[in-house]
Amino acid sequence: MKAIYFESFGKAEETLILGETPVAEPGQGEVRVKIATSGVNPSDVKKRMGSFPHLLDNGYVIPHSDGAGVIEAVGEGVDPARIGQKVWVYQAQHGRRFGTAAEYVVIDERRAPALPDGASFETGAIYGIPVMTAHRCVFAEGDPFGKTLLVTGGAGRVGHYAIQWASRAGARVIATASNPDDEKACLEAGAAHVVNHRQDGWGADVLKATGGEKVDQVVEVEFGANLPQVLDCLRIGGTICTYSSAQDMTPTLPFYRMMFMDLTVRMVIVYEMPEEAKAQAIADIARVEAEPQGGLIHRIAETHALANCANAHAAVEAGDRRGAVIVKVQEV
Repeated sequence: MKAIYFESFGKAEETLILGETPVAEPGQGEVRVKIATSGVNPSDVKKRMGSFPHLLDNGYVIPHSDGAGVIEAVGEGVDPARIGQKVWVYQAQHGRRFGTAAEYVVIDERRAPALPDGASFETGAIYGIPVMTAHRCVFAEGDPFGKTLLVTGGAGRVGHYAIQWASRAGARVIATASNPDDEKACLEAGAAHVVNHRQDGWGADVLKATGGEKVDQVVEVEFGANLPQVLDCLRIGGTICTYSSAQDMTPTLPFYRMMFMDLTVRMVIVYEMPEEAKAQAIADIARVEAEPQGGLIHRIAETHALANCANAHAAVEAGDRRGAVIVKVQEV
């Protein structure tokens, strides 16, 4: 099969190879998916650059955890009726070498849920990391109905979905953004107010937007950099659910201030979510996407051919795209 793989760490254009690799047979509880689309996420870029130094110890790696396609074969213990089913794939390249940047992937059938009716393969390649991470950040502390949530970086890949999950669940959402286009995207996603996180002291602007009421929960994209402002607008007993801290990867915490606020800090990564949380996210995706008034708002920034996968990685690495970056693998 045609696949993108890498045998060394480094720049995309220097390490990503388009070549032929074997097609695996599904084992017990597994399915083989003919991949139509593969989603590129920041974690894929970081792995290629060497964030997991032992990743290549056992040979080459086919990148990407997210994707979508059609089941064409099943292993023992899997209902044969699943053959021909359109599915989306998540967690394909977590704890294993072979992801979705290939014509086929063999994976545990739990990691290949049915694609919601009417959803495209492009959309299916977004559900994994962006949508499920946002779901966990919003619902990990229980039902957000009636709460006030702050979503920083609300126009980003995860933040945009966090606004939607929270507002659909009946929460009041305050988002941060840095320009008029991003502000508009946050409002369209369901934010009640948007403040500019480029402004000094933006935590005070959050309180102005809420009429002085401190927020219950924060969905945080830049934990270390934003923490001082977040602490100014988060209530006693509140929660920070954070999934990234790229600007400050080793933040220093004001321990006593946070302790006397009785705060909870939850680190979120989709791969290690409890299985029941993954199952709930999958069920909620299926439910919401089937709603008559319309499903989630999806944004696709760029689509690249498999042969141009390096360009897709470069687009994600640039960090200035609003929306998903997709690799079109093949027609299915």
